[in-house]
Amino acid sequence: MRFLSLIIAIAVLCSWTHSQDNYEIQVYPSETVEAKVTMVELHSNFTFDGSTAFTDGVRPTEDALHETVEITHGVVPNLEIGWYIFTSSKSGYGPQWVGDHIRPRVSAPAEWHIPVGLSLSAEIGYQRPEYSPDTWTIELRPIIDDSIGNLYVSFNPSTDISLKGANQSRGLEFEPNLKIGYNFSDLVNAGVEYYGALGPVTGFDPANEQEQQIFPAVDLNFSPEWEFNFGVGWGLTPATDHFIAKMILGRRLGG
Repeated sequence: MRFLSLIIAIAVLCSWTHSQDNYEIQVYPSETVEAKVTMVELHSNFTFDGSTAFTDGVRPTEDALHETVEITHGVVPNLEIGWYIFTSSKSGYGPQWVGDHIRPRVSAPAEWHIPVGLSLSAEIGYQRPEYSPDTWTIELRPIIDDSIGNLYVSFNPSTDISLKGANQSRGLEFEPNLKIGYNFSDLVNAGVEYYGALGPVTGFDPANEQEQQIFPAVDLNFSPEWEFNFGVGWGLTPATDHFIAKMILGRRLGG
């Protein structure tokens, strides 16, 4: 019944729901940071095989190291606010500030007795035009997850809209993310993550213009205070960076 509820929730959210930026490559879990706790994360992504020419004024991604600092604070139970600082470093340009985003997120309280984890985040921010064809964007990300025995599933049927930039006339765009992991031990959860950017919800882009990435990934559960994720990803379409390595290191403070 829990698995059936998860599938139904995914279908419902998909029914009402631009490119995948390689700065924060993560499928979100539904739980929010506890009240008065601060989570500090470093997202490190390196593109081994990516774009080699300017596209819509955006610099090439190949051999670029992206470092993102994410600071998330639990304001009250079931409400957190996150702040992102994006940076990029590449030969010929050196370390560069890319932009900032802010992200409030709410989760469903336990007393609602929903059979799956459920939360909703809204992210708004700016990125420099040298690094994104859209400088101001808003992302709406529903999050549904559940643990079924040793199996963990999280689905993020995100939508994104450009407020200013090359894609502002395209309206809402569908960017689904999916994570399936298995607990092989108390320490190791390994599985696969999927990231897509399919195009406007009113009509998806042709398959060769969509962005599709698959990341075999592992999470190490050292302790409740620490977070560690590592993955290596491959692009499945010509429009996607072809080979990327990513790592997330996080630490909870306070509480």
